[in-house]
Amino acid sequence: MTEIDMGRFESVLQVFDESCERFADRPAFTCMGQTLTYGKLEEKSRHFAAYLQNHTDLKTGDRIAIQLPNTLMFPVAVFGALRAGLVVVNTNPLYSEREMEHQFNDSGAKALVVLANMAHNVERVLPLTHLKHVFVTELGDLHHGFKRVLINSVVKYVKKMVPKYHLPYAIPFRKALQEGRQGHWLPPSPQLDDLAVLQYTGGTTGVAKGAMLTHRNLVANMLQAKAVINQVLNEGGETVVAPLPMYHIYTFTVNCMVMMELGNNSLLITNPRDLPGFVKELQKNHFTGFVGLNTLFTALCNRDDFKALDFSHLKLTISGGMALTRSAAERWKEVTGCAIAEGYGLTETSPVATFNPPKAIQLGSIGRPVPSTEIQVIDEDGKPLPLGEAGELCVRGPQVMKGYWQRPEETAKVIDSEGWFRTGDIAEIQEDGYARIVDRKKDMINVSGFNVYPNEVEDEIASHPDVLEVAAVGIEDEKSGEAVKVFIVSRNPEMTSKDVRAWCKERLTGYKLPKVVEFRDELPKTNVGKVLRRQLRDEEKASS
Repeated sequence: MTEIDMGRFESVLQVFDESCERFADRPAFTCMGQTLTYGKLEEKSRHFAAYLQNHTDLKTGDRIAIQLPNTLMFPVAVFGALRAGLVVVNTNPLYSEREMEHQFNDSGAKALVVLANMAHNVERVLPLTHLKHVFVTELGDLHHGFKRVLINSVVKYVKKMVPKYHLPYAIPFRKALQEGRQGHWLPPSPQLDDLAVLQYTGGTTGVAKGAMLTHRNLVANMLQAKAVINQVLNEGGETVVAPLPMYHIYTFTVNCMVMMELGNNSLLITNPRDLPGFVKELQKNHFTGFVGLNTLFTALCNRDDFKALDFSHLKLTISGGMALTRSAAERWKEVTGCAIAEGYGLTETSPVATFNPPKAIQLGSIGRPVPSTEIQVIDEDGKPLPLGEAGELCVRGPQVMKGYWQRPEETAKVIDSEGWFRTGDIAEIQEDGYARIVDRKKDMINVSGFNVYPNEVEDEIASHPDVLEVAAVGIEDEKSGEAVKVFIVSRNPEMTSKDVRAWCKERLTGYKLPKVVEFRDELPKTNVGKVLRRQLRDEEKASS
């Protein structure tokens, strides 16, 4: 097993400082036509850190929630907070008030950076939390002069995307940067085992828990992912598209850590659901890398304007966050000429645990363990299984979280005394070291005692030319205990249940065939674009 050099960096901040010095004049982040160089990122984040240290009562180790979409303010706020000695709590801007209240209170956050578009929710939640400092930023705040005024005015007055709010004690983010410019900044000295980020997970399967990610976890995963990515991408000259939110650990690690250490430019897409606007941004840039997930690959490849783009510079496409279907991967390769390298990980593993080497991709697999990482599969009794047998996947390595924030019992359920983390995913490990995810343990469907994995059913149906999206779940059945039901978004309004079952009959064994087929205009998804099977199962239970 190859190893990473954990003596290379002492903290995330050392990674940041060295990159900003080495690549000062290089672009770090580009968004809506504005670019922030590494030098400017260092300067602005230092100003925010100085404000936090000199104008608030926040102390080293206090938590600050960052509730921003992909904008230039995100890296400034995150690295400014870390440079002030604070712990970052990445927060989804589209959270409901209940979710915000839970995350702010569970983390003990004392400060918040929020986009003005969501500030009205903060107004209602604020009295129910311990937040003492709120910073409000507008979409164009880091653009220059007239363009800043224009963007903010159009968003507020023309598109009416900023509901009225009343937060009299909130500080404008730009004001904090301006006042911080005059203040003295005292660099903190975090250790590798100190907490850097609280990353919440499990919101779709129960109460959201904060995964404690230390400087060691993030630095280790950066080095691990870099060892694979830099086989294709070079230092200081690449532009990598970042359409998935940076508050999600997948993009956070790839774009805020790996691309930073490599001195490359991240092209931030603020609203990837606006596909026409997304494609227009791509038209303006020669991008060499793309970080996405299955539903996004499929949606883009169905657009003529996307297919007309120049892909001659594209060297690396990474998939994560959800299973990559064979049809989506083949279609992307056909349209762009670039194969997709699928990886695997979880919030609790910072996130990358395995990855397909870009020059040795096995479609349908999640690749091999990244350096300094061990994987094994275990049976129901916790005993390791031989190669080729399916069992629960376990991961051990320096990227595995410290534990769940203030939940020692929950931590003990998933991390054993030897440091193995139980992922909850069913996998097989091949003779060549590559692994394949069969499915989520909790999503498995039991049909007359036979295990049916939704991924397998979905993958076969997704290969039908008329199918845009598909999700498979288990429903109660008197004869078989459970049966397979599939939800389909089709591009062909004439498609029928009979067509689907006929397609499946040629490709799946009898007990795996869908008993019920339901057509929908869209499927429920998380804000990252992952299909919510749990919501579909809940809807079924409620209607039965």
